[in-house]
Amino acid sequence: MLKSSNKTDVNTTEFVISIDADTFEAAVEKEYQRQRKNIQIRGFRKGKVPRKLAEREFGEGAFYEGAINALIGPEIDAAIKETGIVLVDRPNVEVDSIDKETGVELKVVCVTKPEIEISDYKGIKAAKIVKDITDEDVNKQIDIIRKKNARIVSVEDRAAQLDDEVIIDFEGFFGDEAFEGGKGEDHPLKLGSGQFIPGFEDQIVGRNIGEEFDVVVTFPEDYQMTDYAGKEAVFKTKLKAISYEELPEIDDELIKDSTEFDTVDEYKADIKAKLEDAAVKQAESSFENAILQAVIDKVDSPIPNCMFEQKIDSLIRAFDQQLQQQGMNLKLYCQYTGMTEDDMRESYRERAEGEVKLRLALEKIAEIENIEITEEELNNSLASLASANNMDVETVKRFIPVDEYTTDMKVEKAVELIRENAVIDNSVSEETAE
Repeated sequence: MLKSSNKTDVNTTEFVISIDADTFEAAVEKEYQRQRKNIQIRGFRKGKVPRKLAEREFGEGAFYEGAINALIGPEIDAAIKETGIVLVDRPNVEVDSIDKETGVELKVVCVTKPEIEISDYKGIKAAKIVKDITDEDVNKQIDIIRKKNARIVSVEDRAAQLDDEVIIDFEGFFGDEAFEGGKGEDHPLKLGSGQFIPGFEDQIVGRNIGEEFDVVVTFPEDYQMTDYAGKEAVFKTKLKAISYEELPEIDDELIKDSTEFDTVDEYKADIKAKLEDAAVKQAESSFENAILQAVIDKVDSPIPNCMFEQKIDSLIRAFDQQLQQQGMNLKLYCQYTGMTEDDMRESYRERAEGEVKLRLALEKIAEIENIEITEEELNNSLASLASANNMDVETVKRFIPVDEYTTDMKVEKAVELIRENAVIDNSVSEETAE
C-alpha cells in the first residue's frame, strides 16, 4: 500500500510503501515453499525440513528477501499507477523496517520522466538552399562510365607517376627487425590513393621497373596499432610493374553500349535531372535537420543522465548489430581502432543527448497541440507495417507495444507541424536556425 509520495528533487519522486503483516507472512510462507525442496538439515530428508526449524537454523529472515522481492514489483506498479508518474530508470528500493508483527515498510526512490518546457517551435527560420547542378557535376558522373570502360596500359619506358597503378614487393623493418604485417608480395597500389602510410607512395614516384629501394616513413601518432604509433620504419621495396588507366572518349557509341540511352546528350540530360532531384531532396533534408536542431537547442529543462546513458547503450547495440552483419563485432572493432569502451560511449554522447532532447520536446509539442491518432490511422499504419513484414495485423500487435507505437505516430505528426510552420530564410546559415 502506498503510504506517501513526495517529489524530493527535480525528476525524483520518493515513495513509502507499507506491506501489512498478513500479506508479508503469506509471501514468506510462499518463499519457504519455493525453497523447501532444496533445504537440507541433518536428521531430515532433503525437502522435508519444517519452516520453523529452517528459520532457527538459517535465521528468522532466511526467506525475507525472496518474499519482499515477490511483493515489491506489484506494489511499485500500483504506486506508479496511483501517482501517475513515468519512470525512466529502475527504482532504488531500501527496506526501512521489517517486523513479523507490523509488516514491512519500504522506501522507493524513482527517477521520473522530465517535464519539458518548450515554446516558439512555430515559425523557426532555416536555410533551404538547392545546389545548382553544373556541367562539372554531370561530367563527374559520366567519368564513371569512362572508368568502367577504361583500358589498362602497361608502362615500360618511364618512371612511376601519381595516379599510376604499380605492383610492388615490400617488407617493413624497425631497425634490423622485420615487424608483423609489414610484408607484401605482388601488391597492387595506386599512387596517390593514400592506401599506405603517409609518405610511402610519394617515395615510389620517380622509380623505375626493377628498381630496389628503401622507403622511410614514420607511423602516425594515432595509428590504430598502438605498438607501431610514432615509430620510424624502413620498407625494403621493389617496383615490379607500372600501368595506368586510359579512359575512352565519351561519344554516342560508348553511351549506347554502356547505358539505356542512344546519345551523349540524352544521357547528360538524364544525369542532370537526377542530380537536380537529389539536390532538392538534400536541401529538404538539411532544412528539416536545421529546424529540428533548433528545437533541440530550445530544450534547457533538466534531464536525468540515465536517459542519455540508456540512449548511448541503444546506439552502441545498433552499431554492434551492423558490425555483426559485416562479419565483425564491437570487441574486434575496438581492438582494430584502439578505442576503449569509454571512448566509444563518449563518441555517441552528443548524438544521444540530442536524440533524447528531441524526443522529449516532440512528445511535449504533441501534448500541447492535442495531437491524437485516430483508430483508423493506427490500423492503417499497422496494416502497412504488417504488409511490409509479411505478417497479419494481429501478429504485429503481439510483437510491438501499441501504446509506444501510437506515441511514435504522434511524434511524427509533431515533426510535420514544425516543418509546415517553419520559414525558409536563406540568410540563415545551414548550421543554425532561429
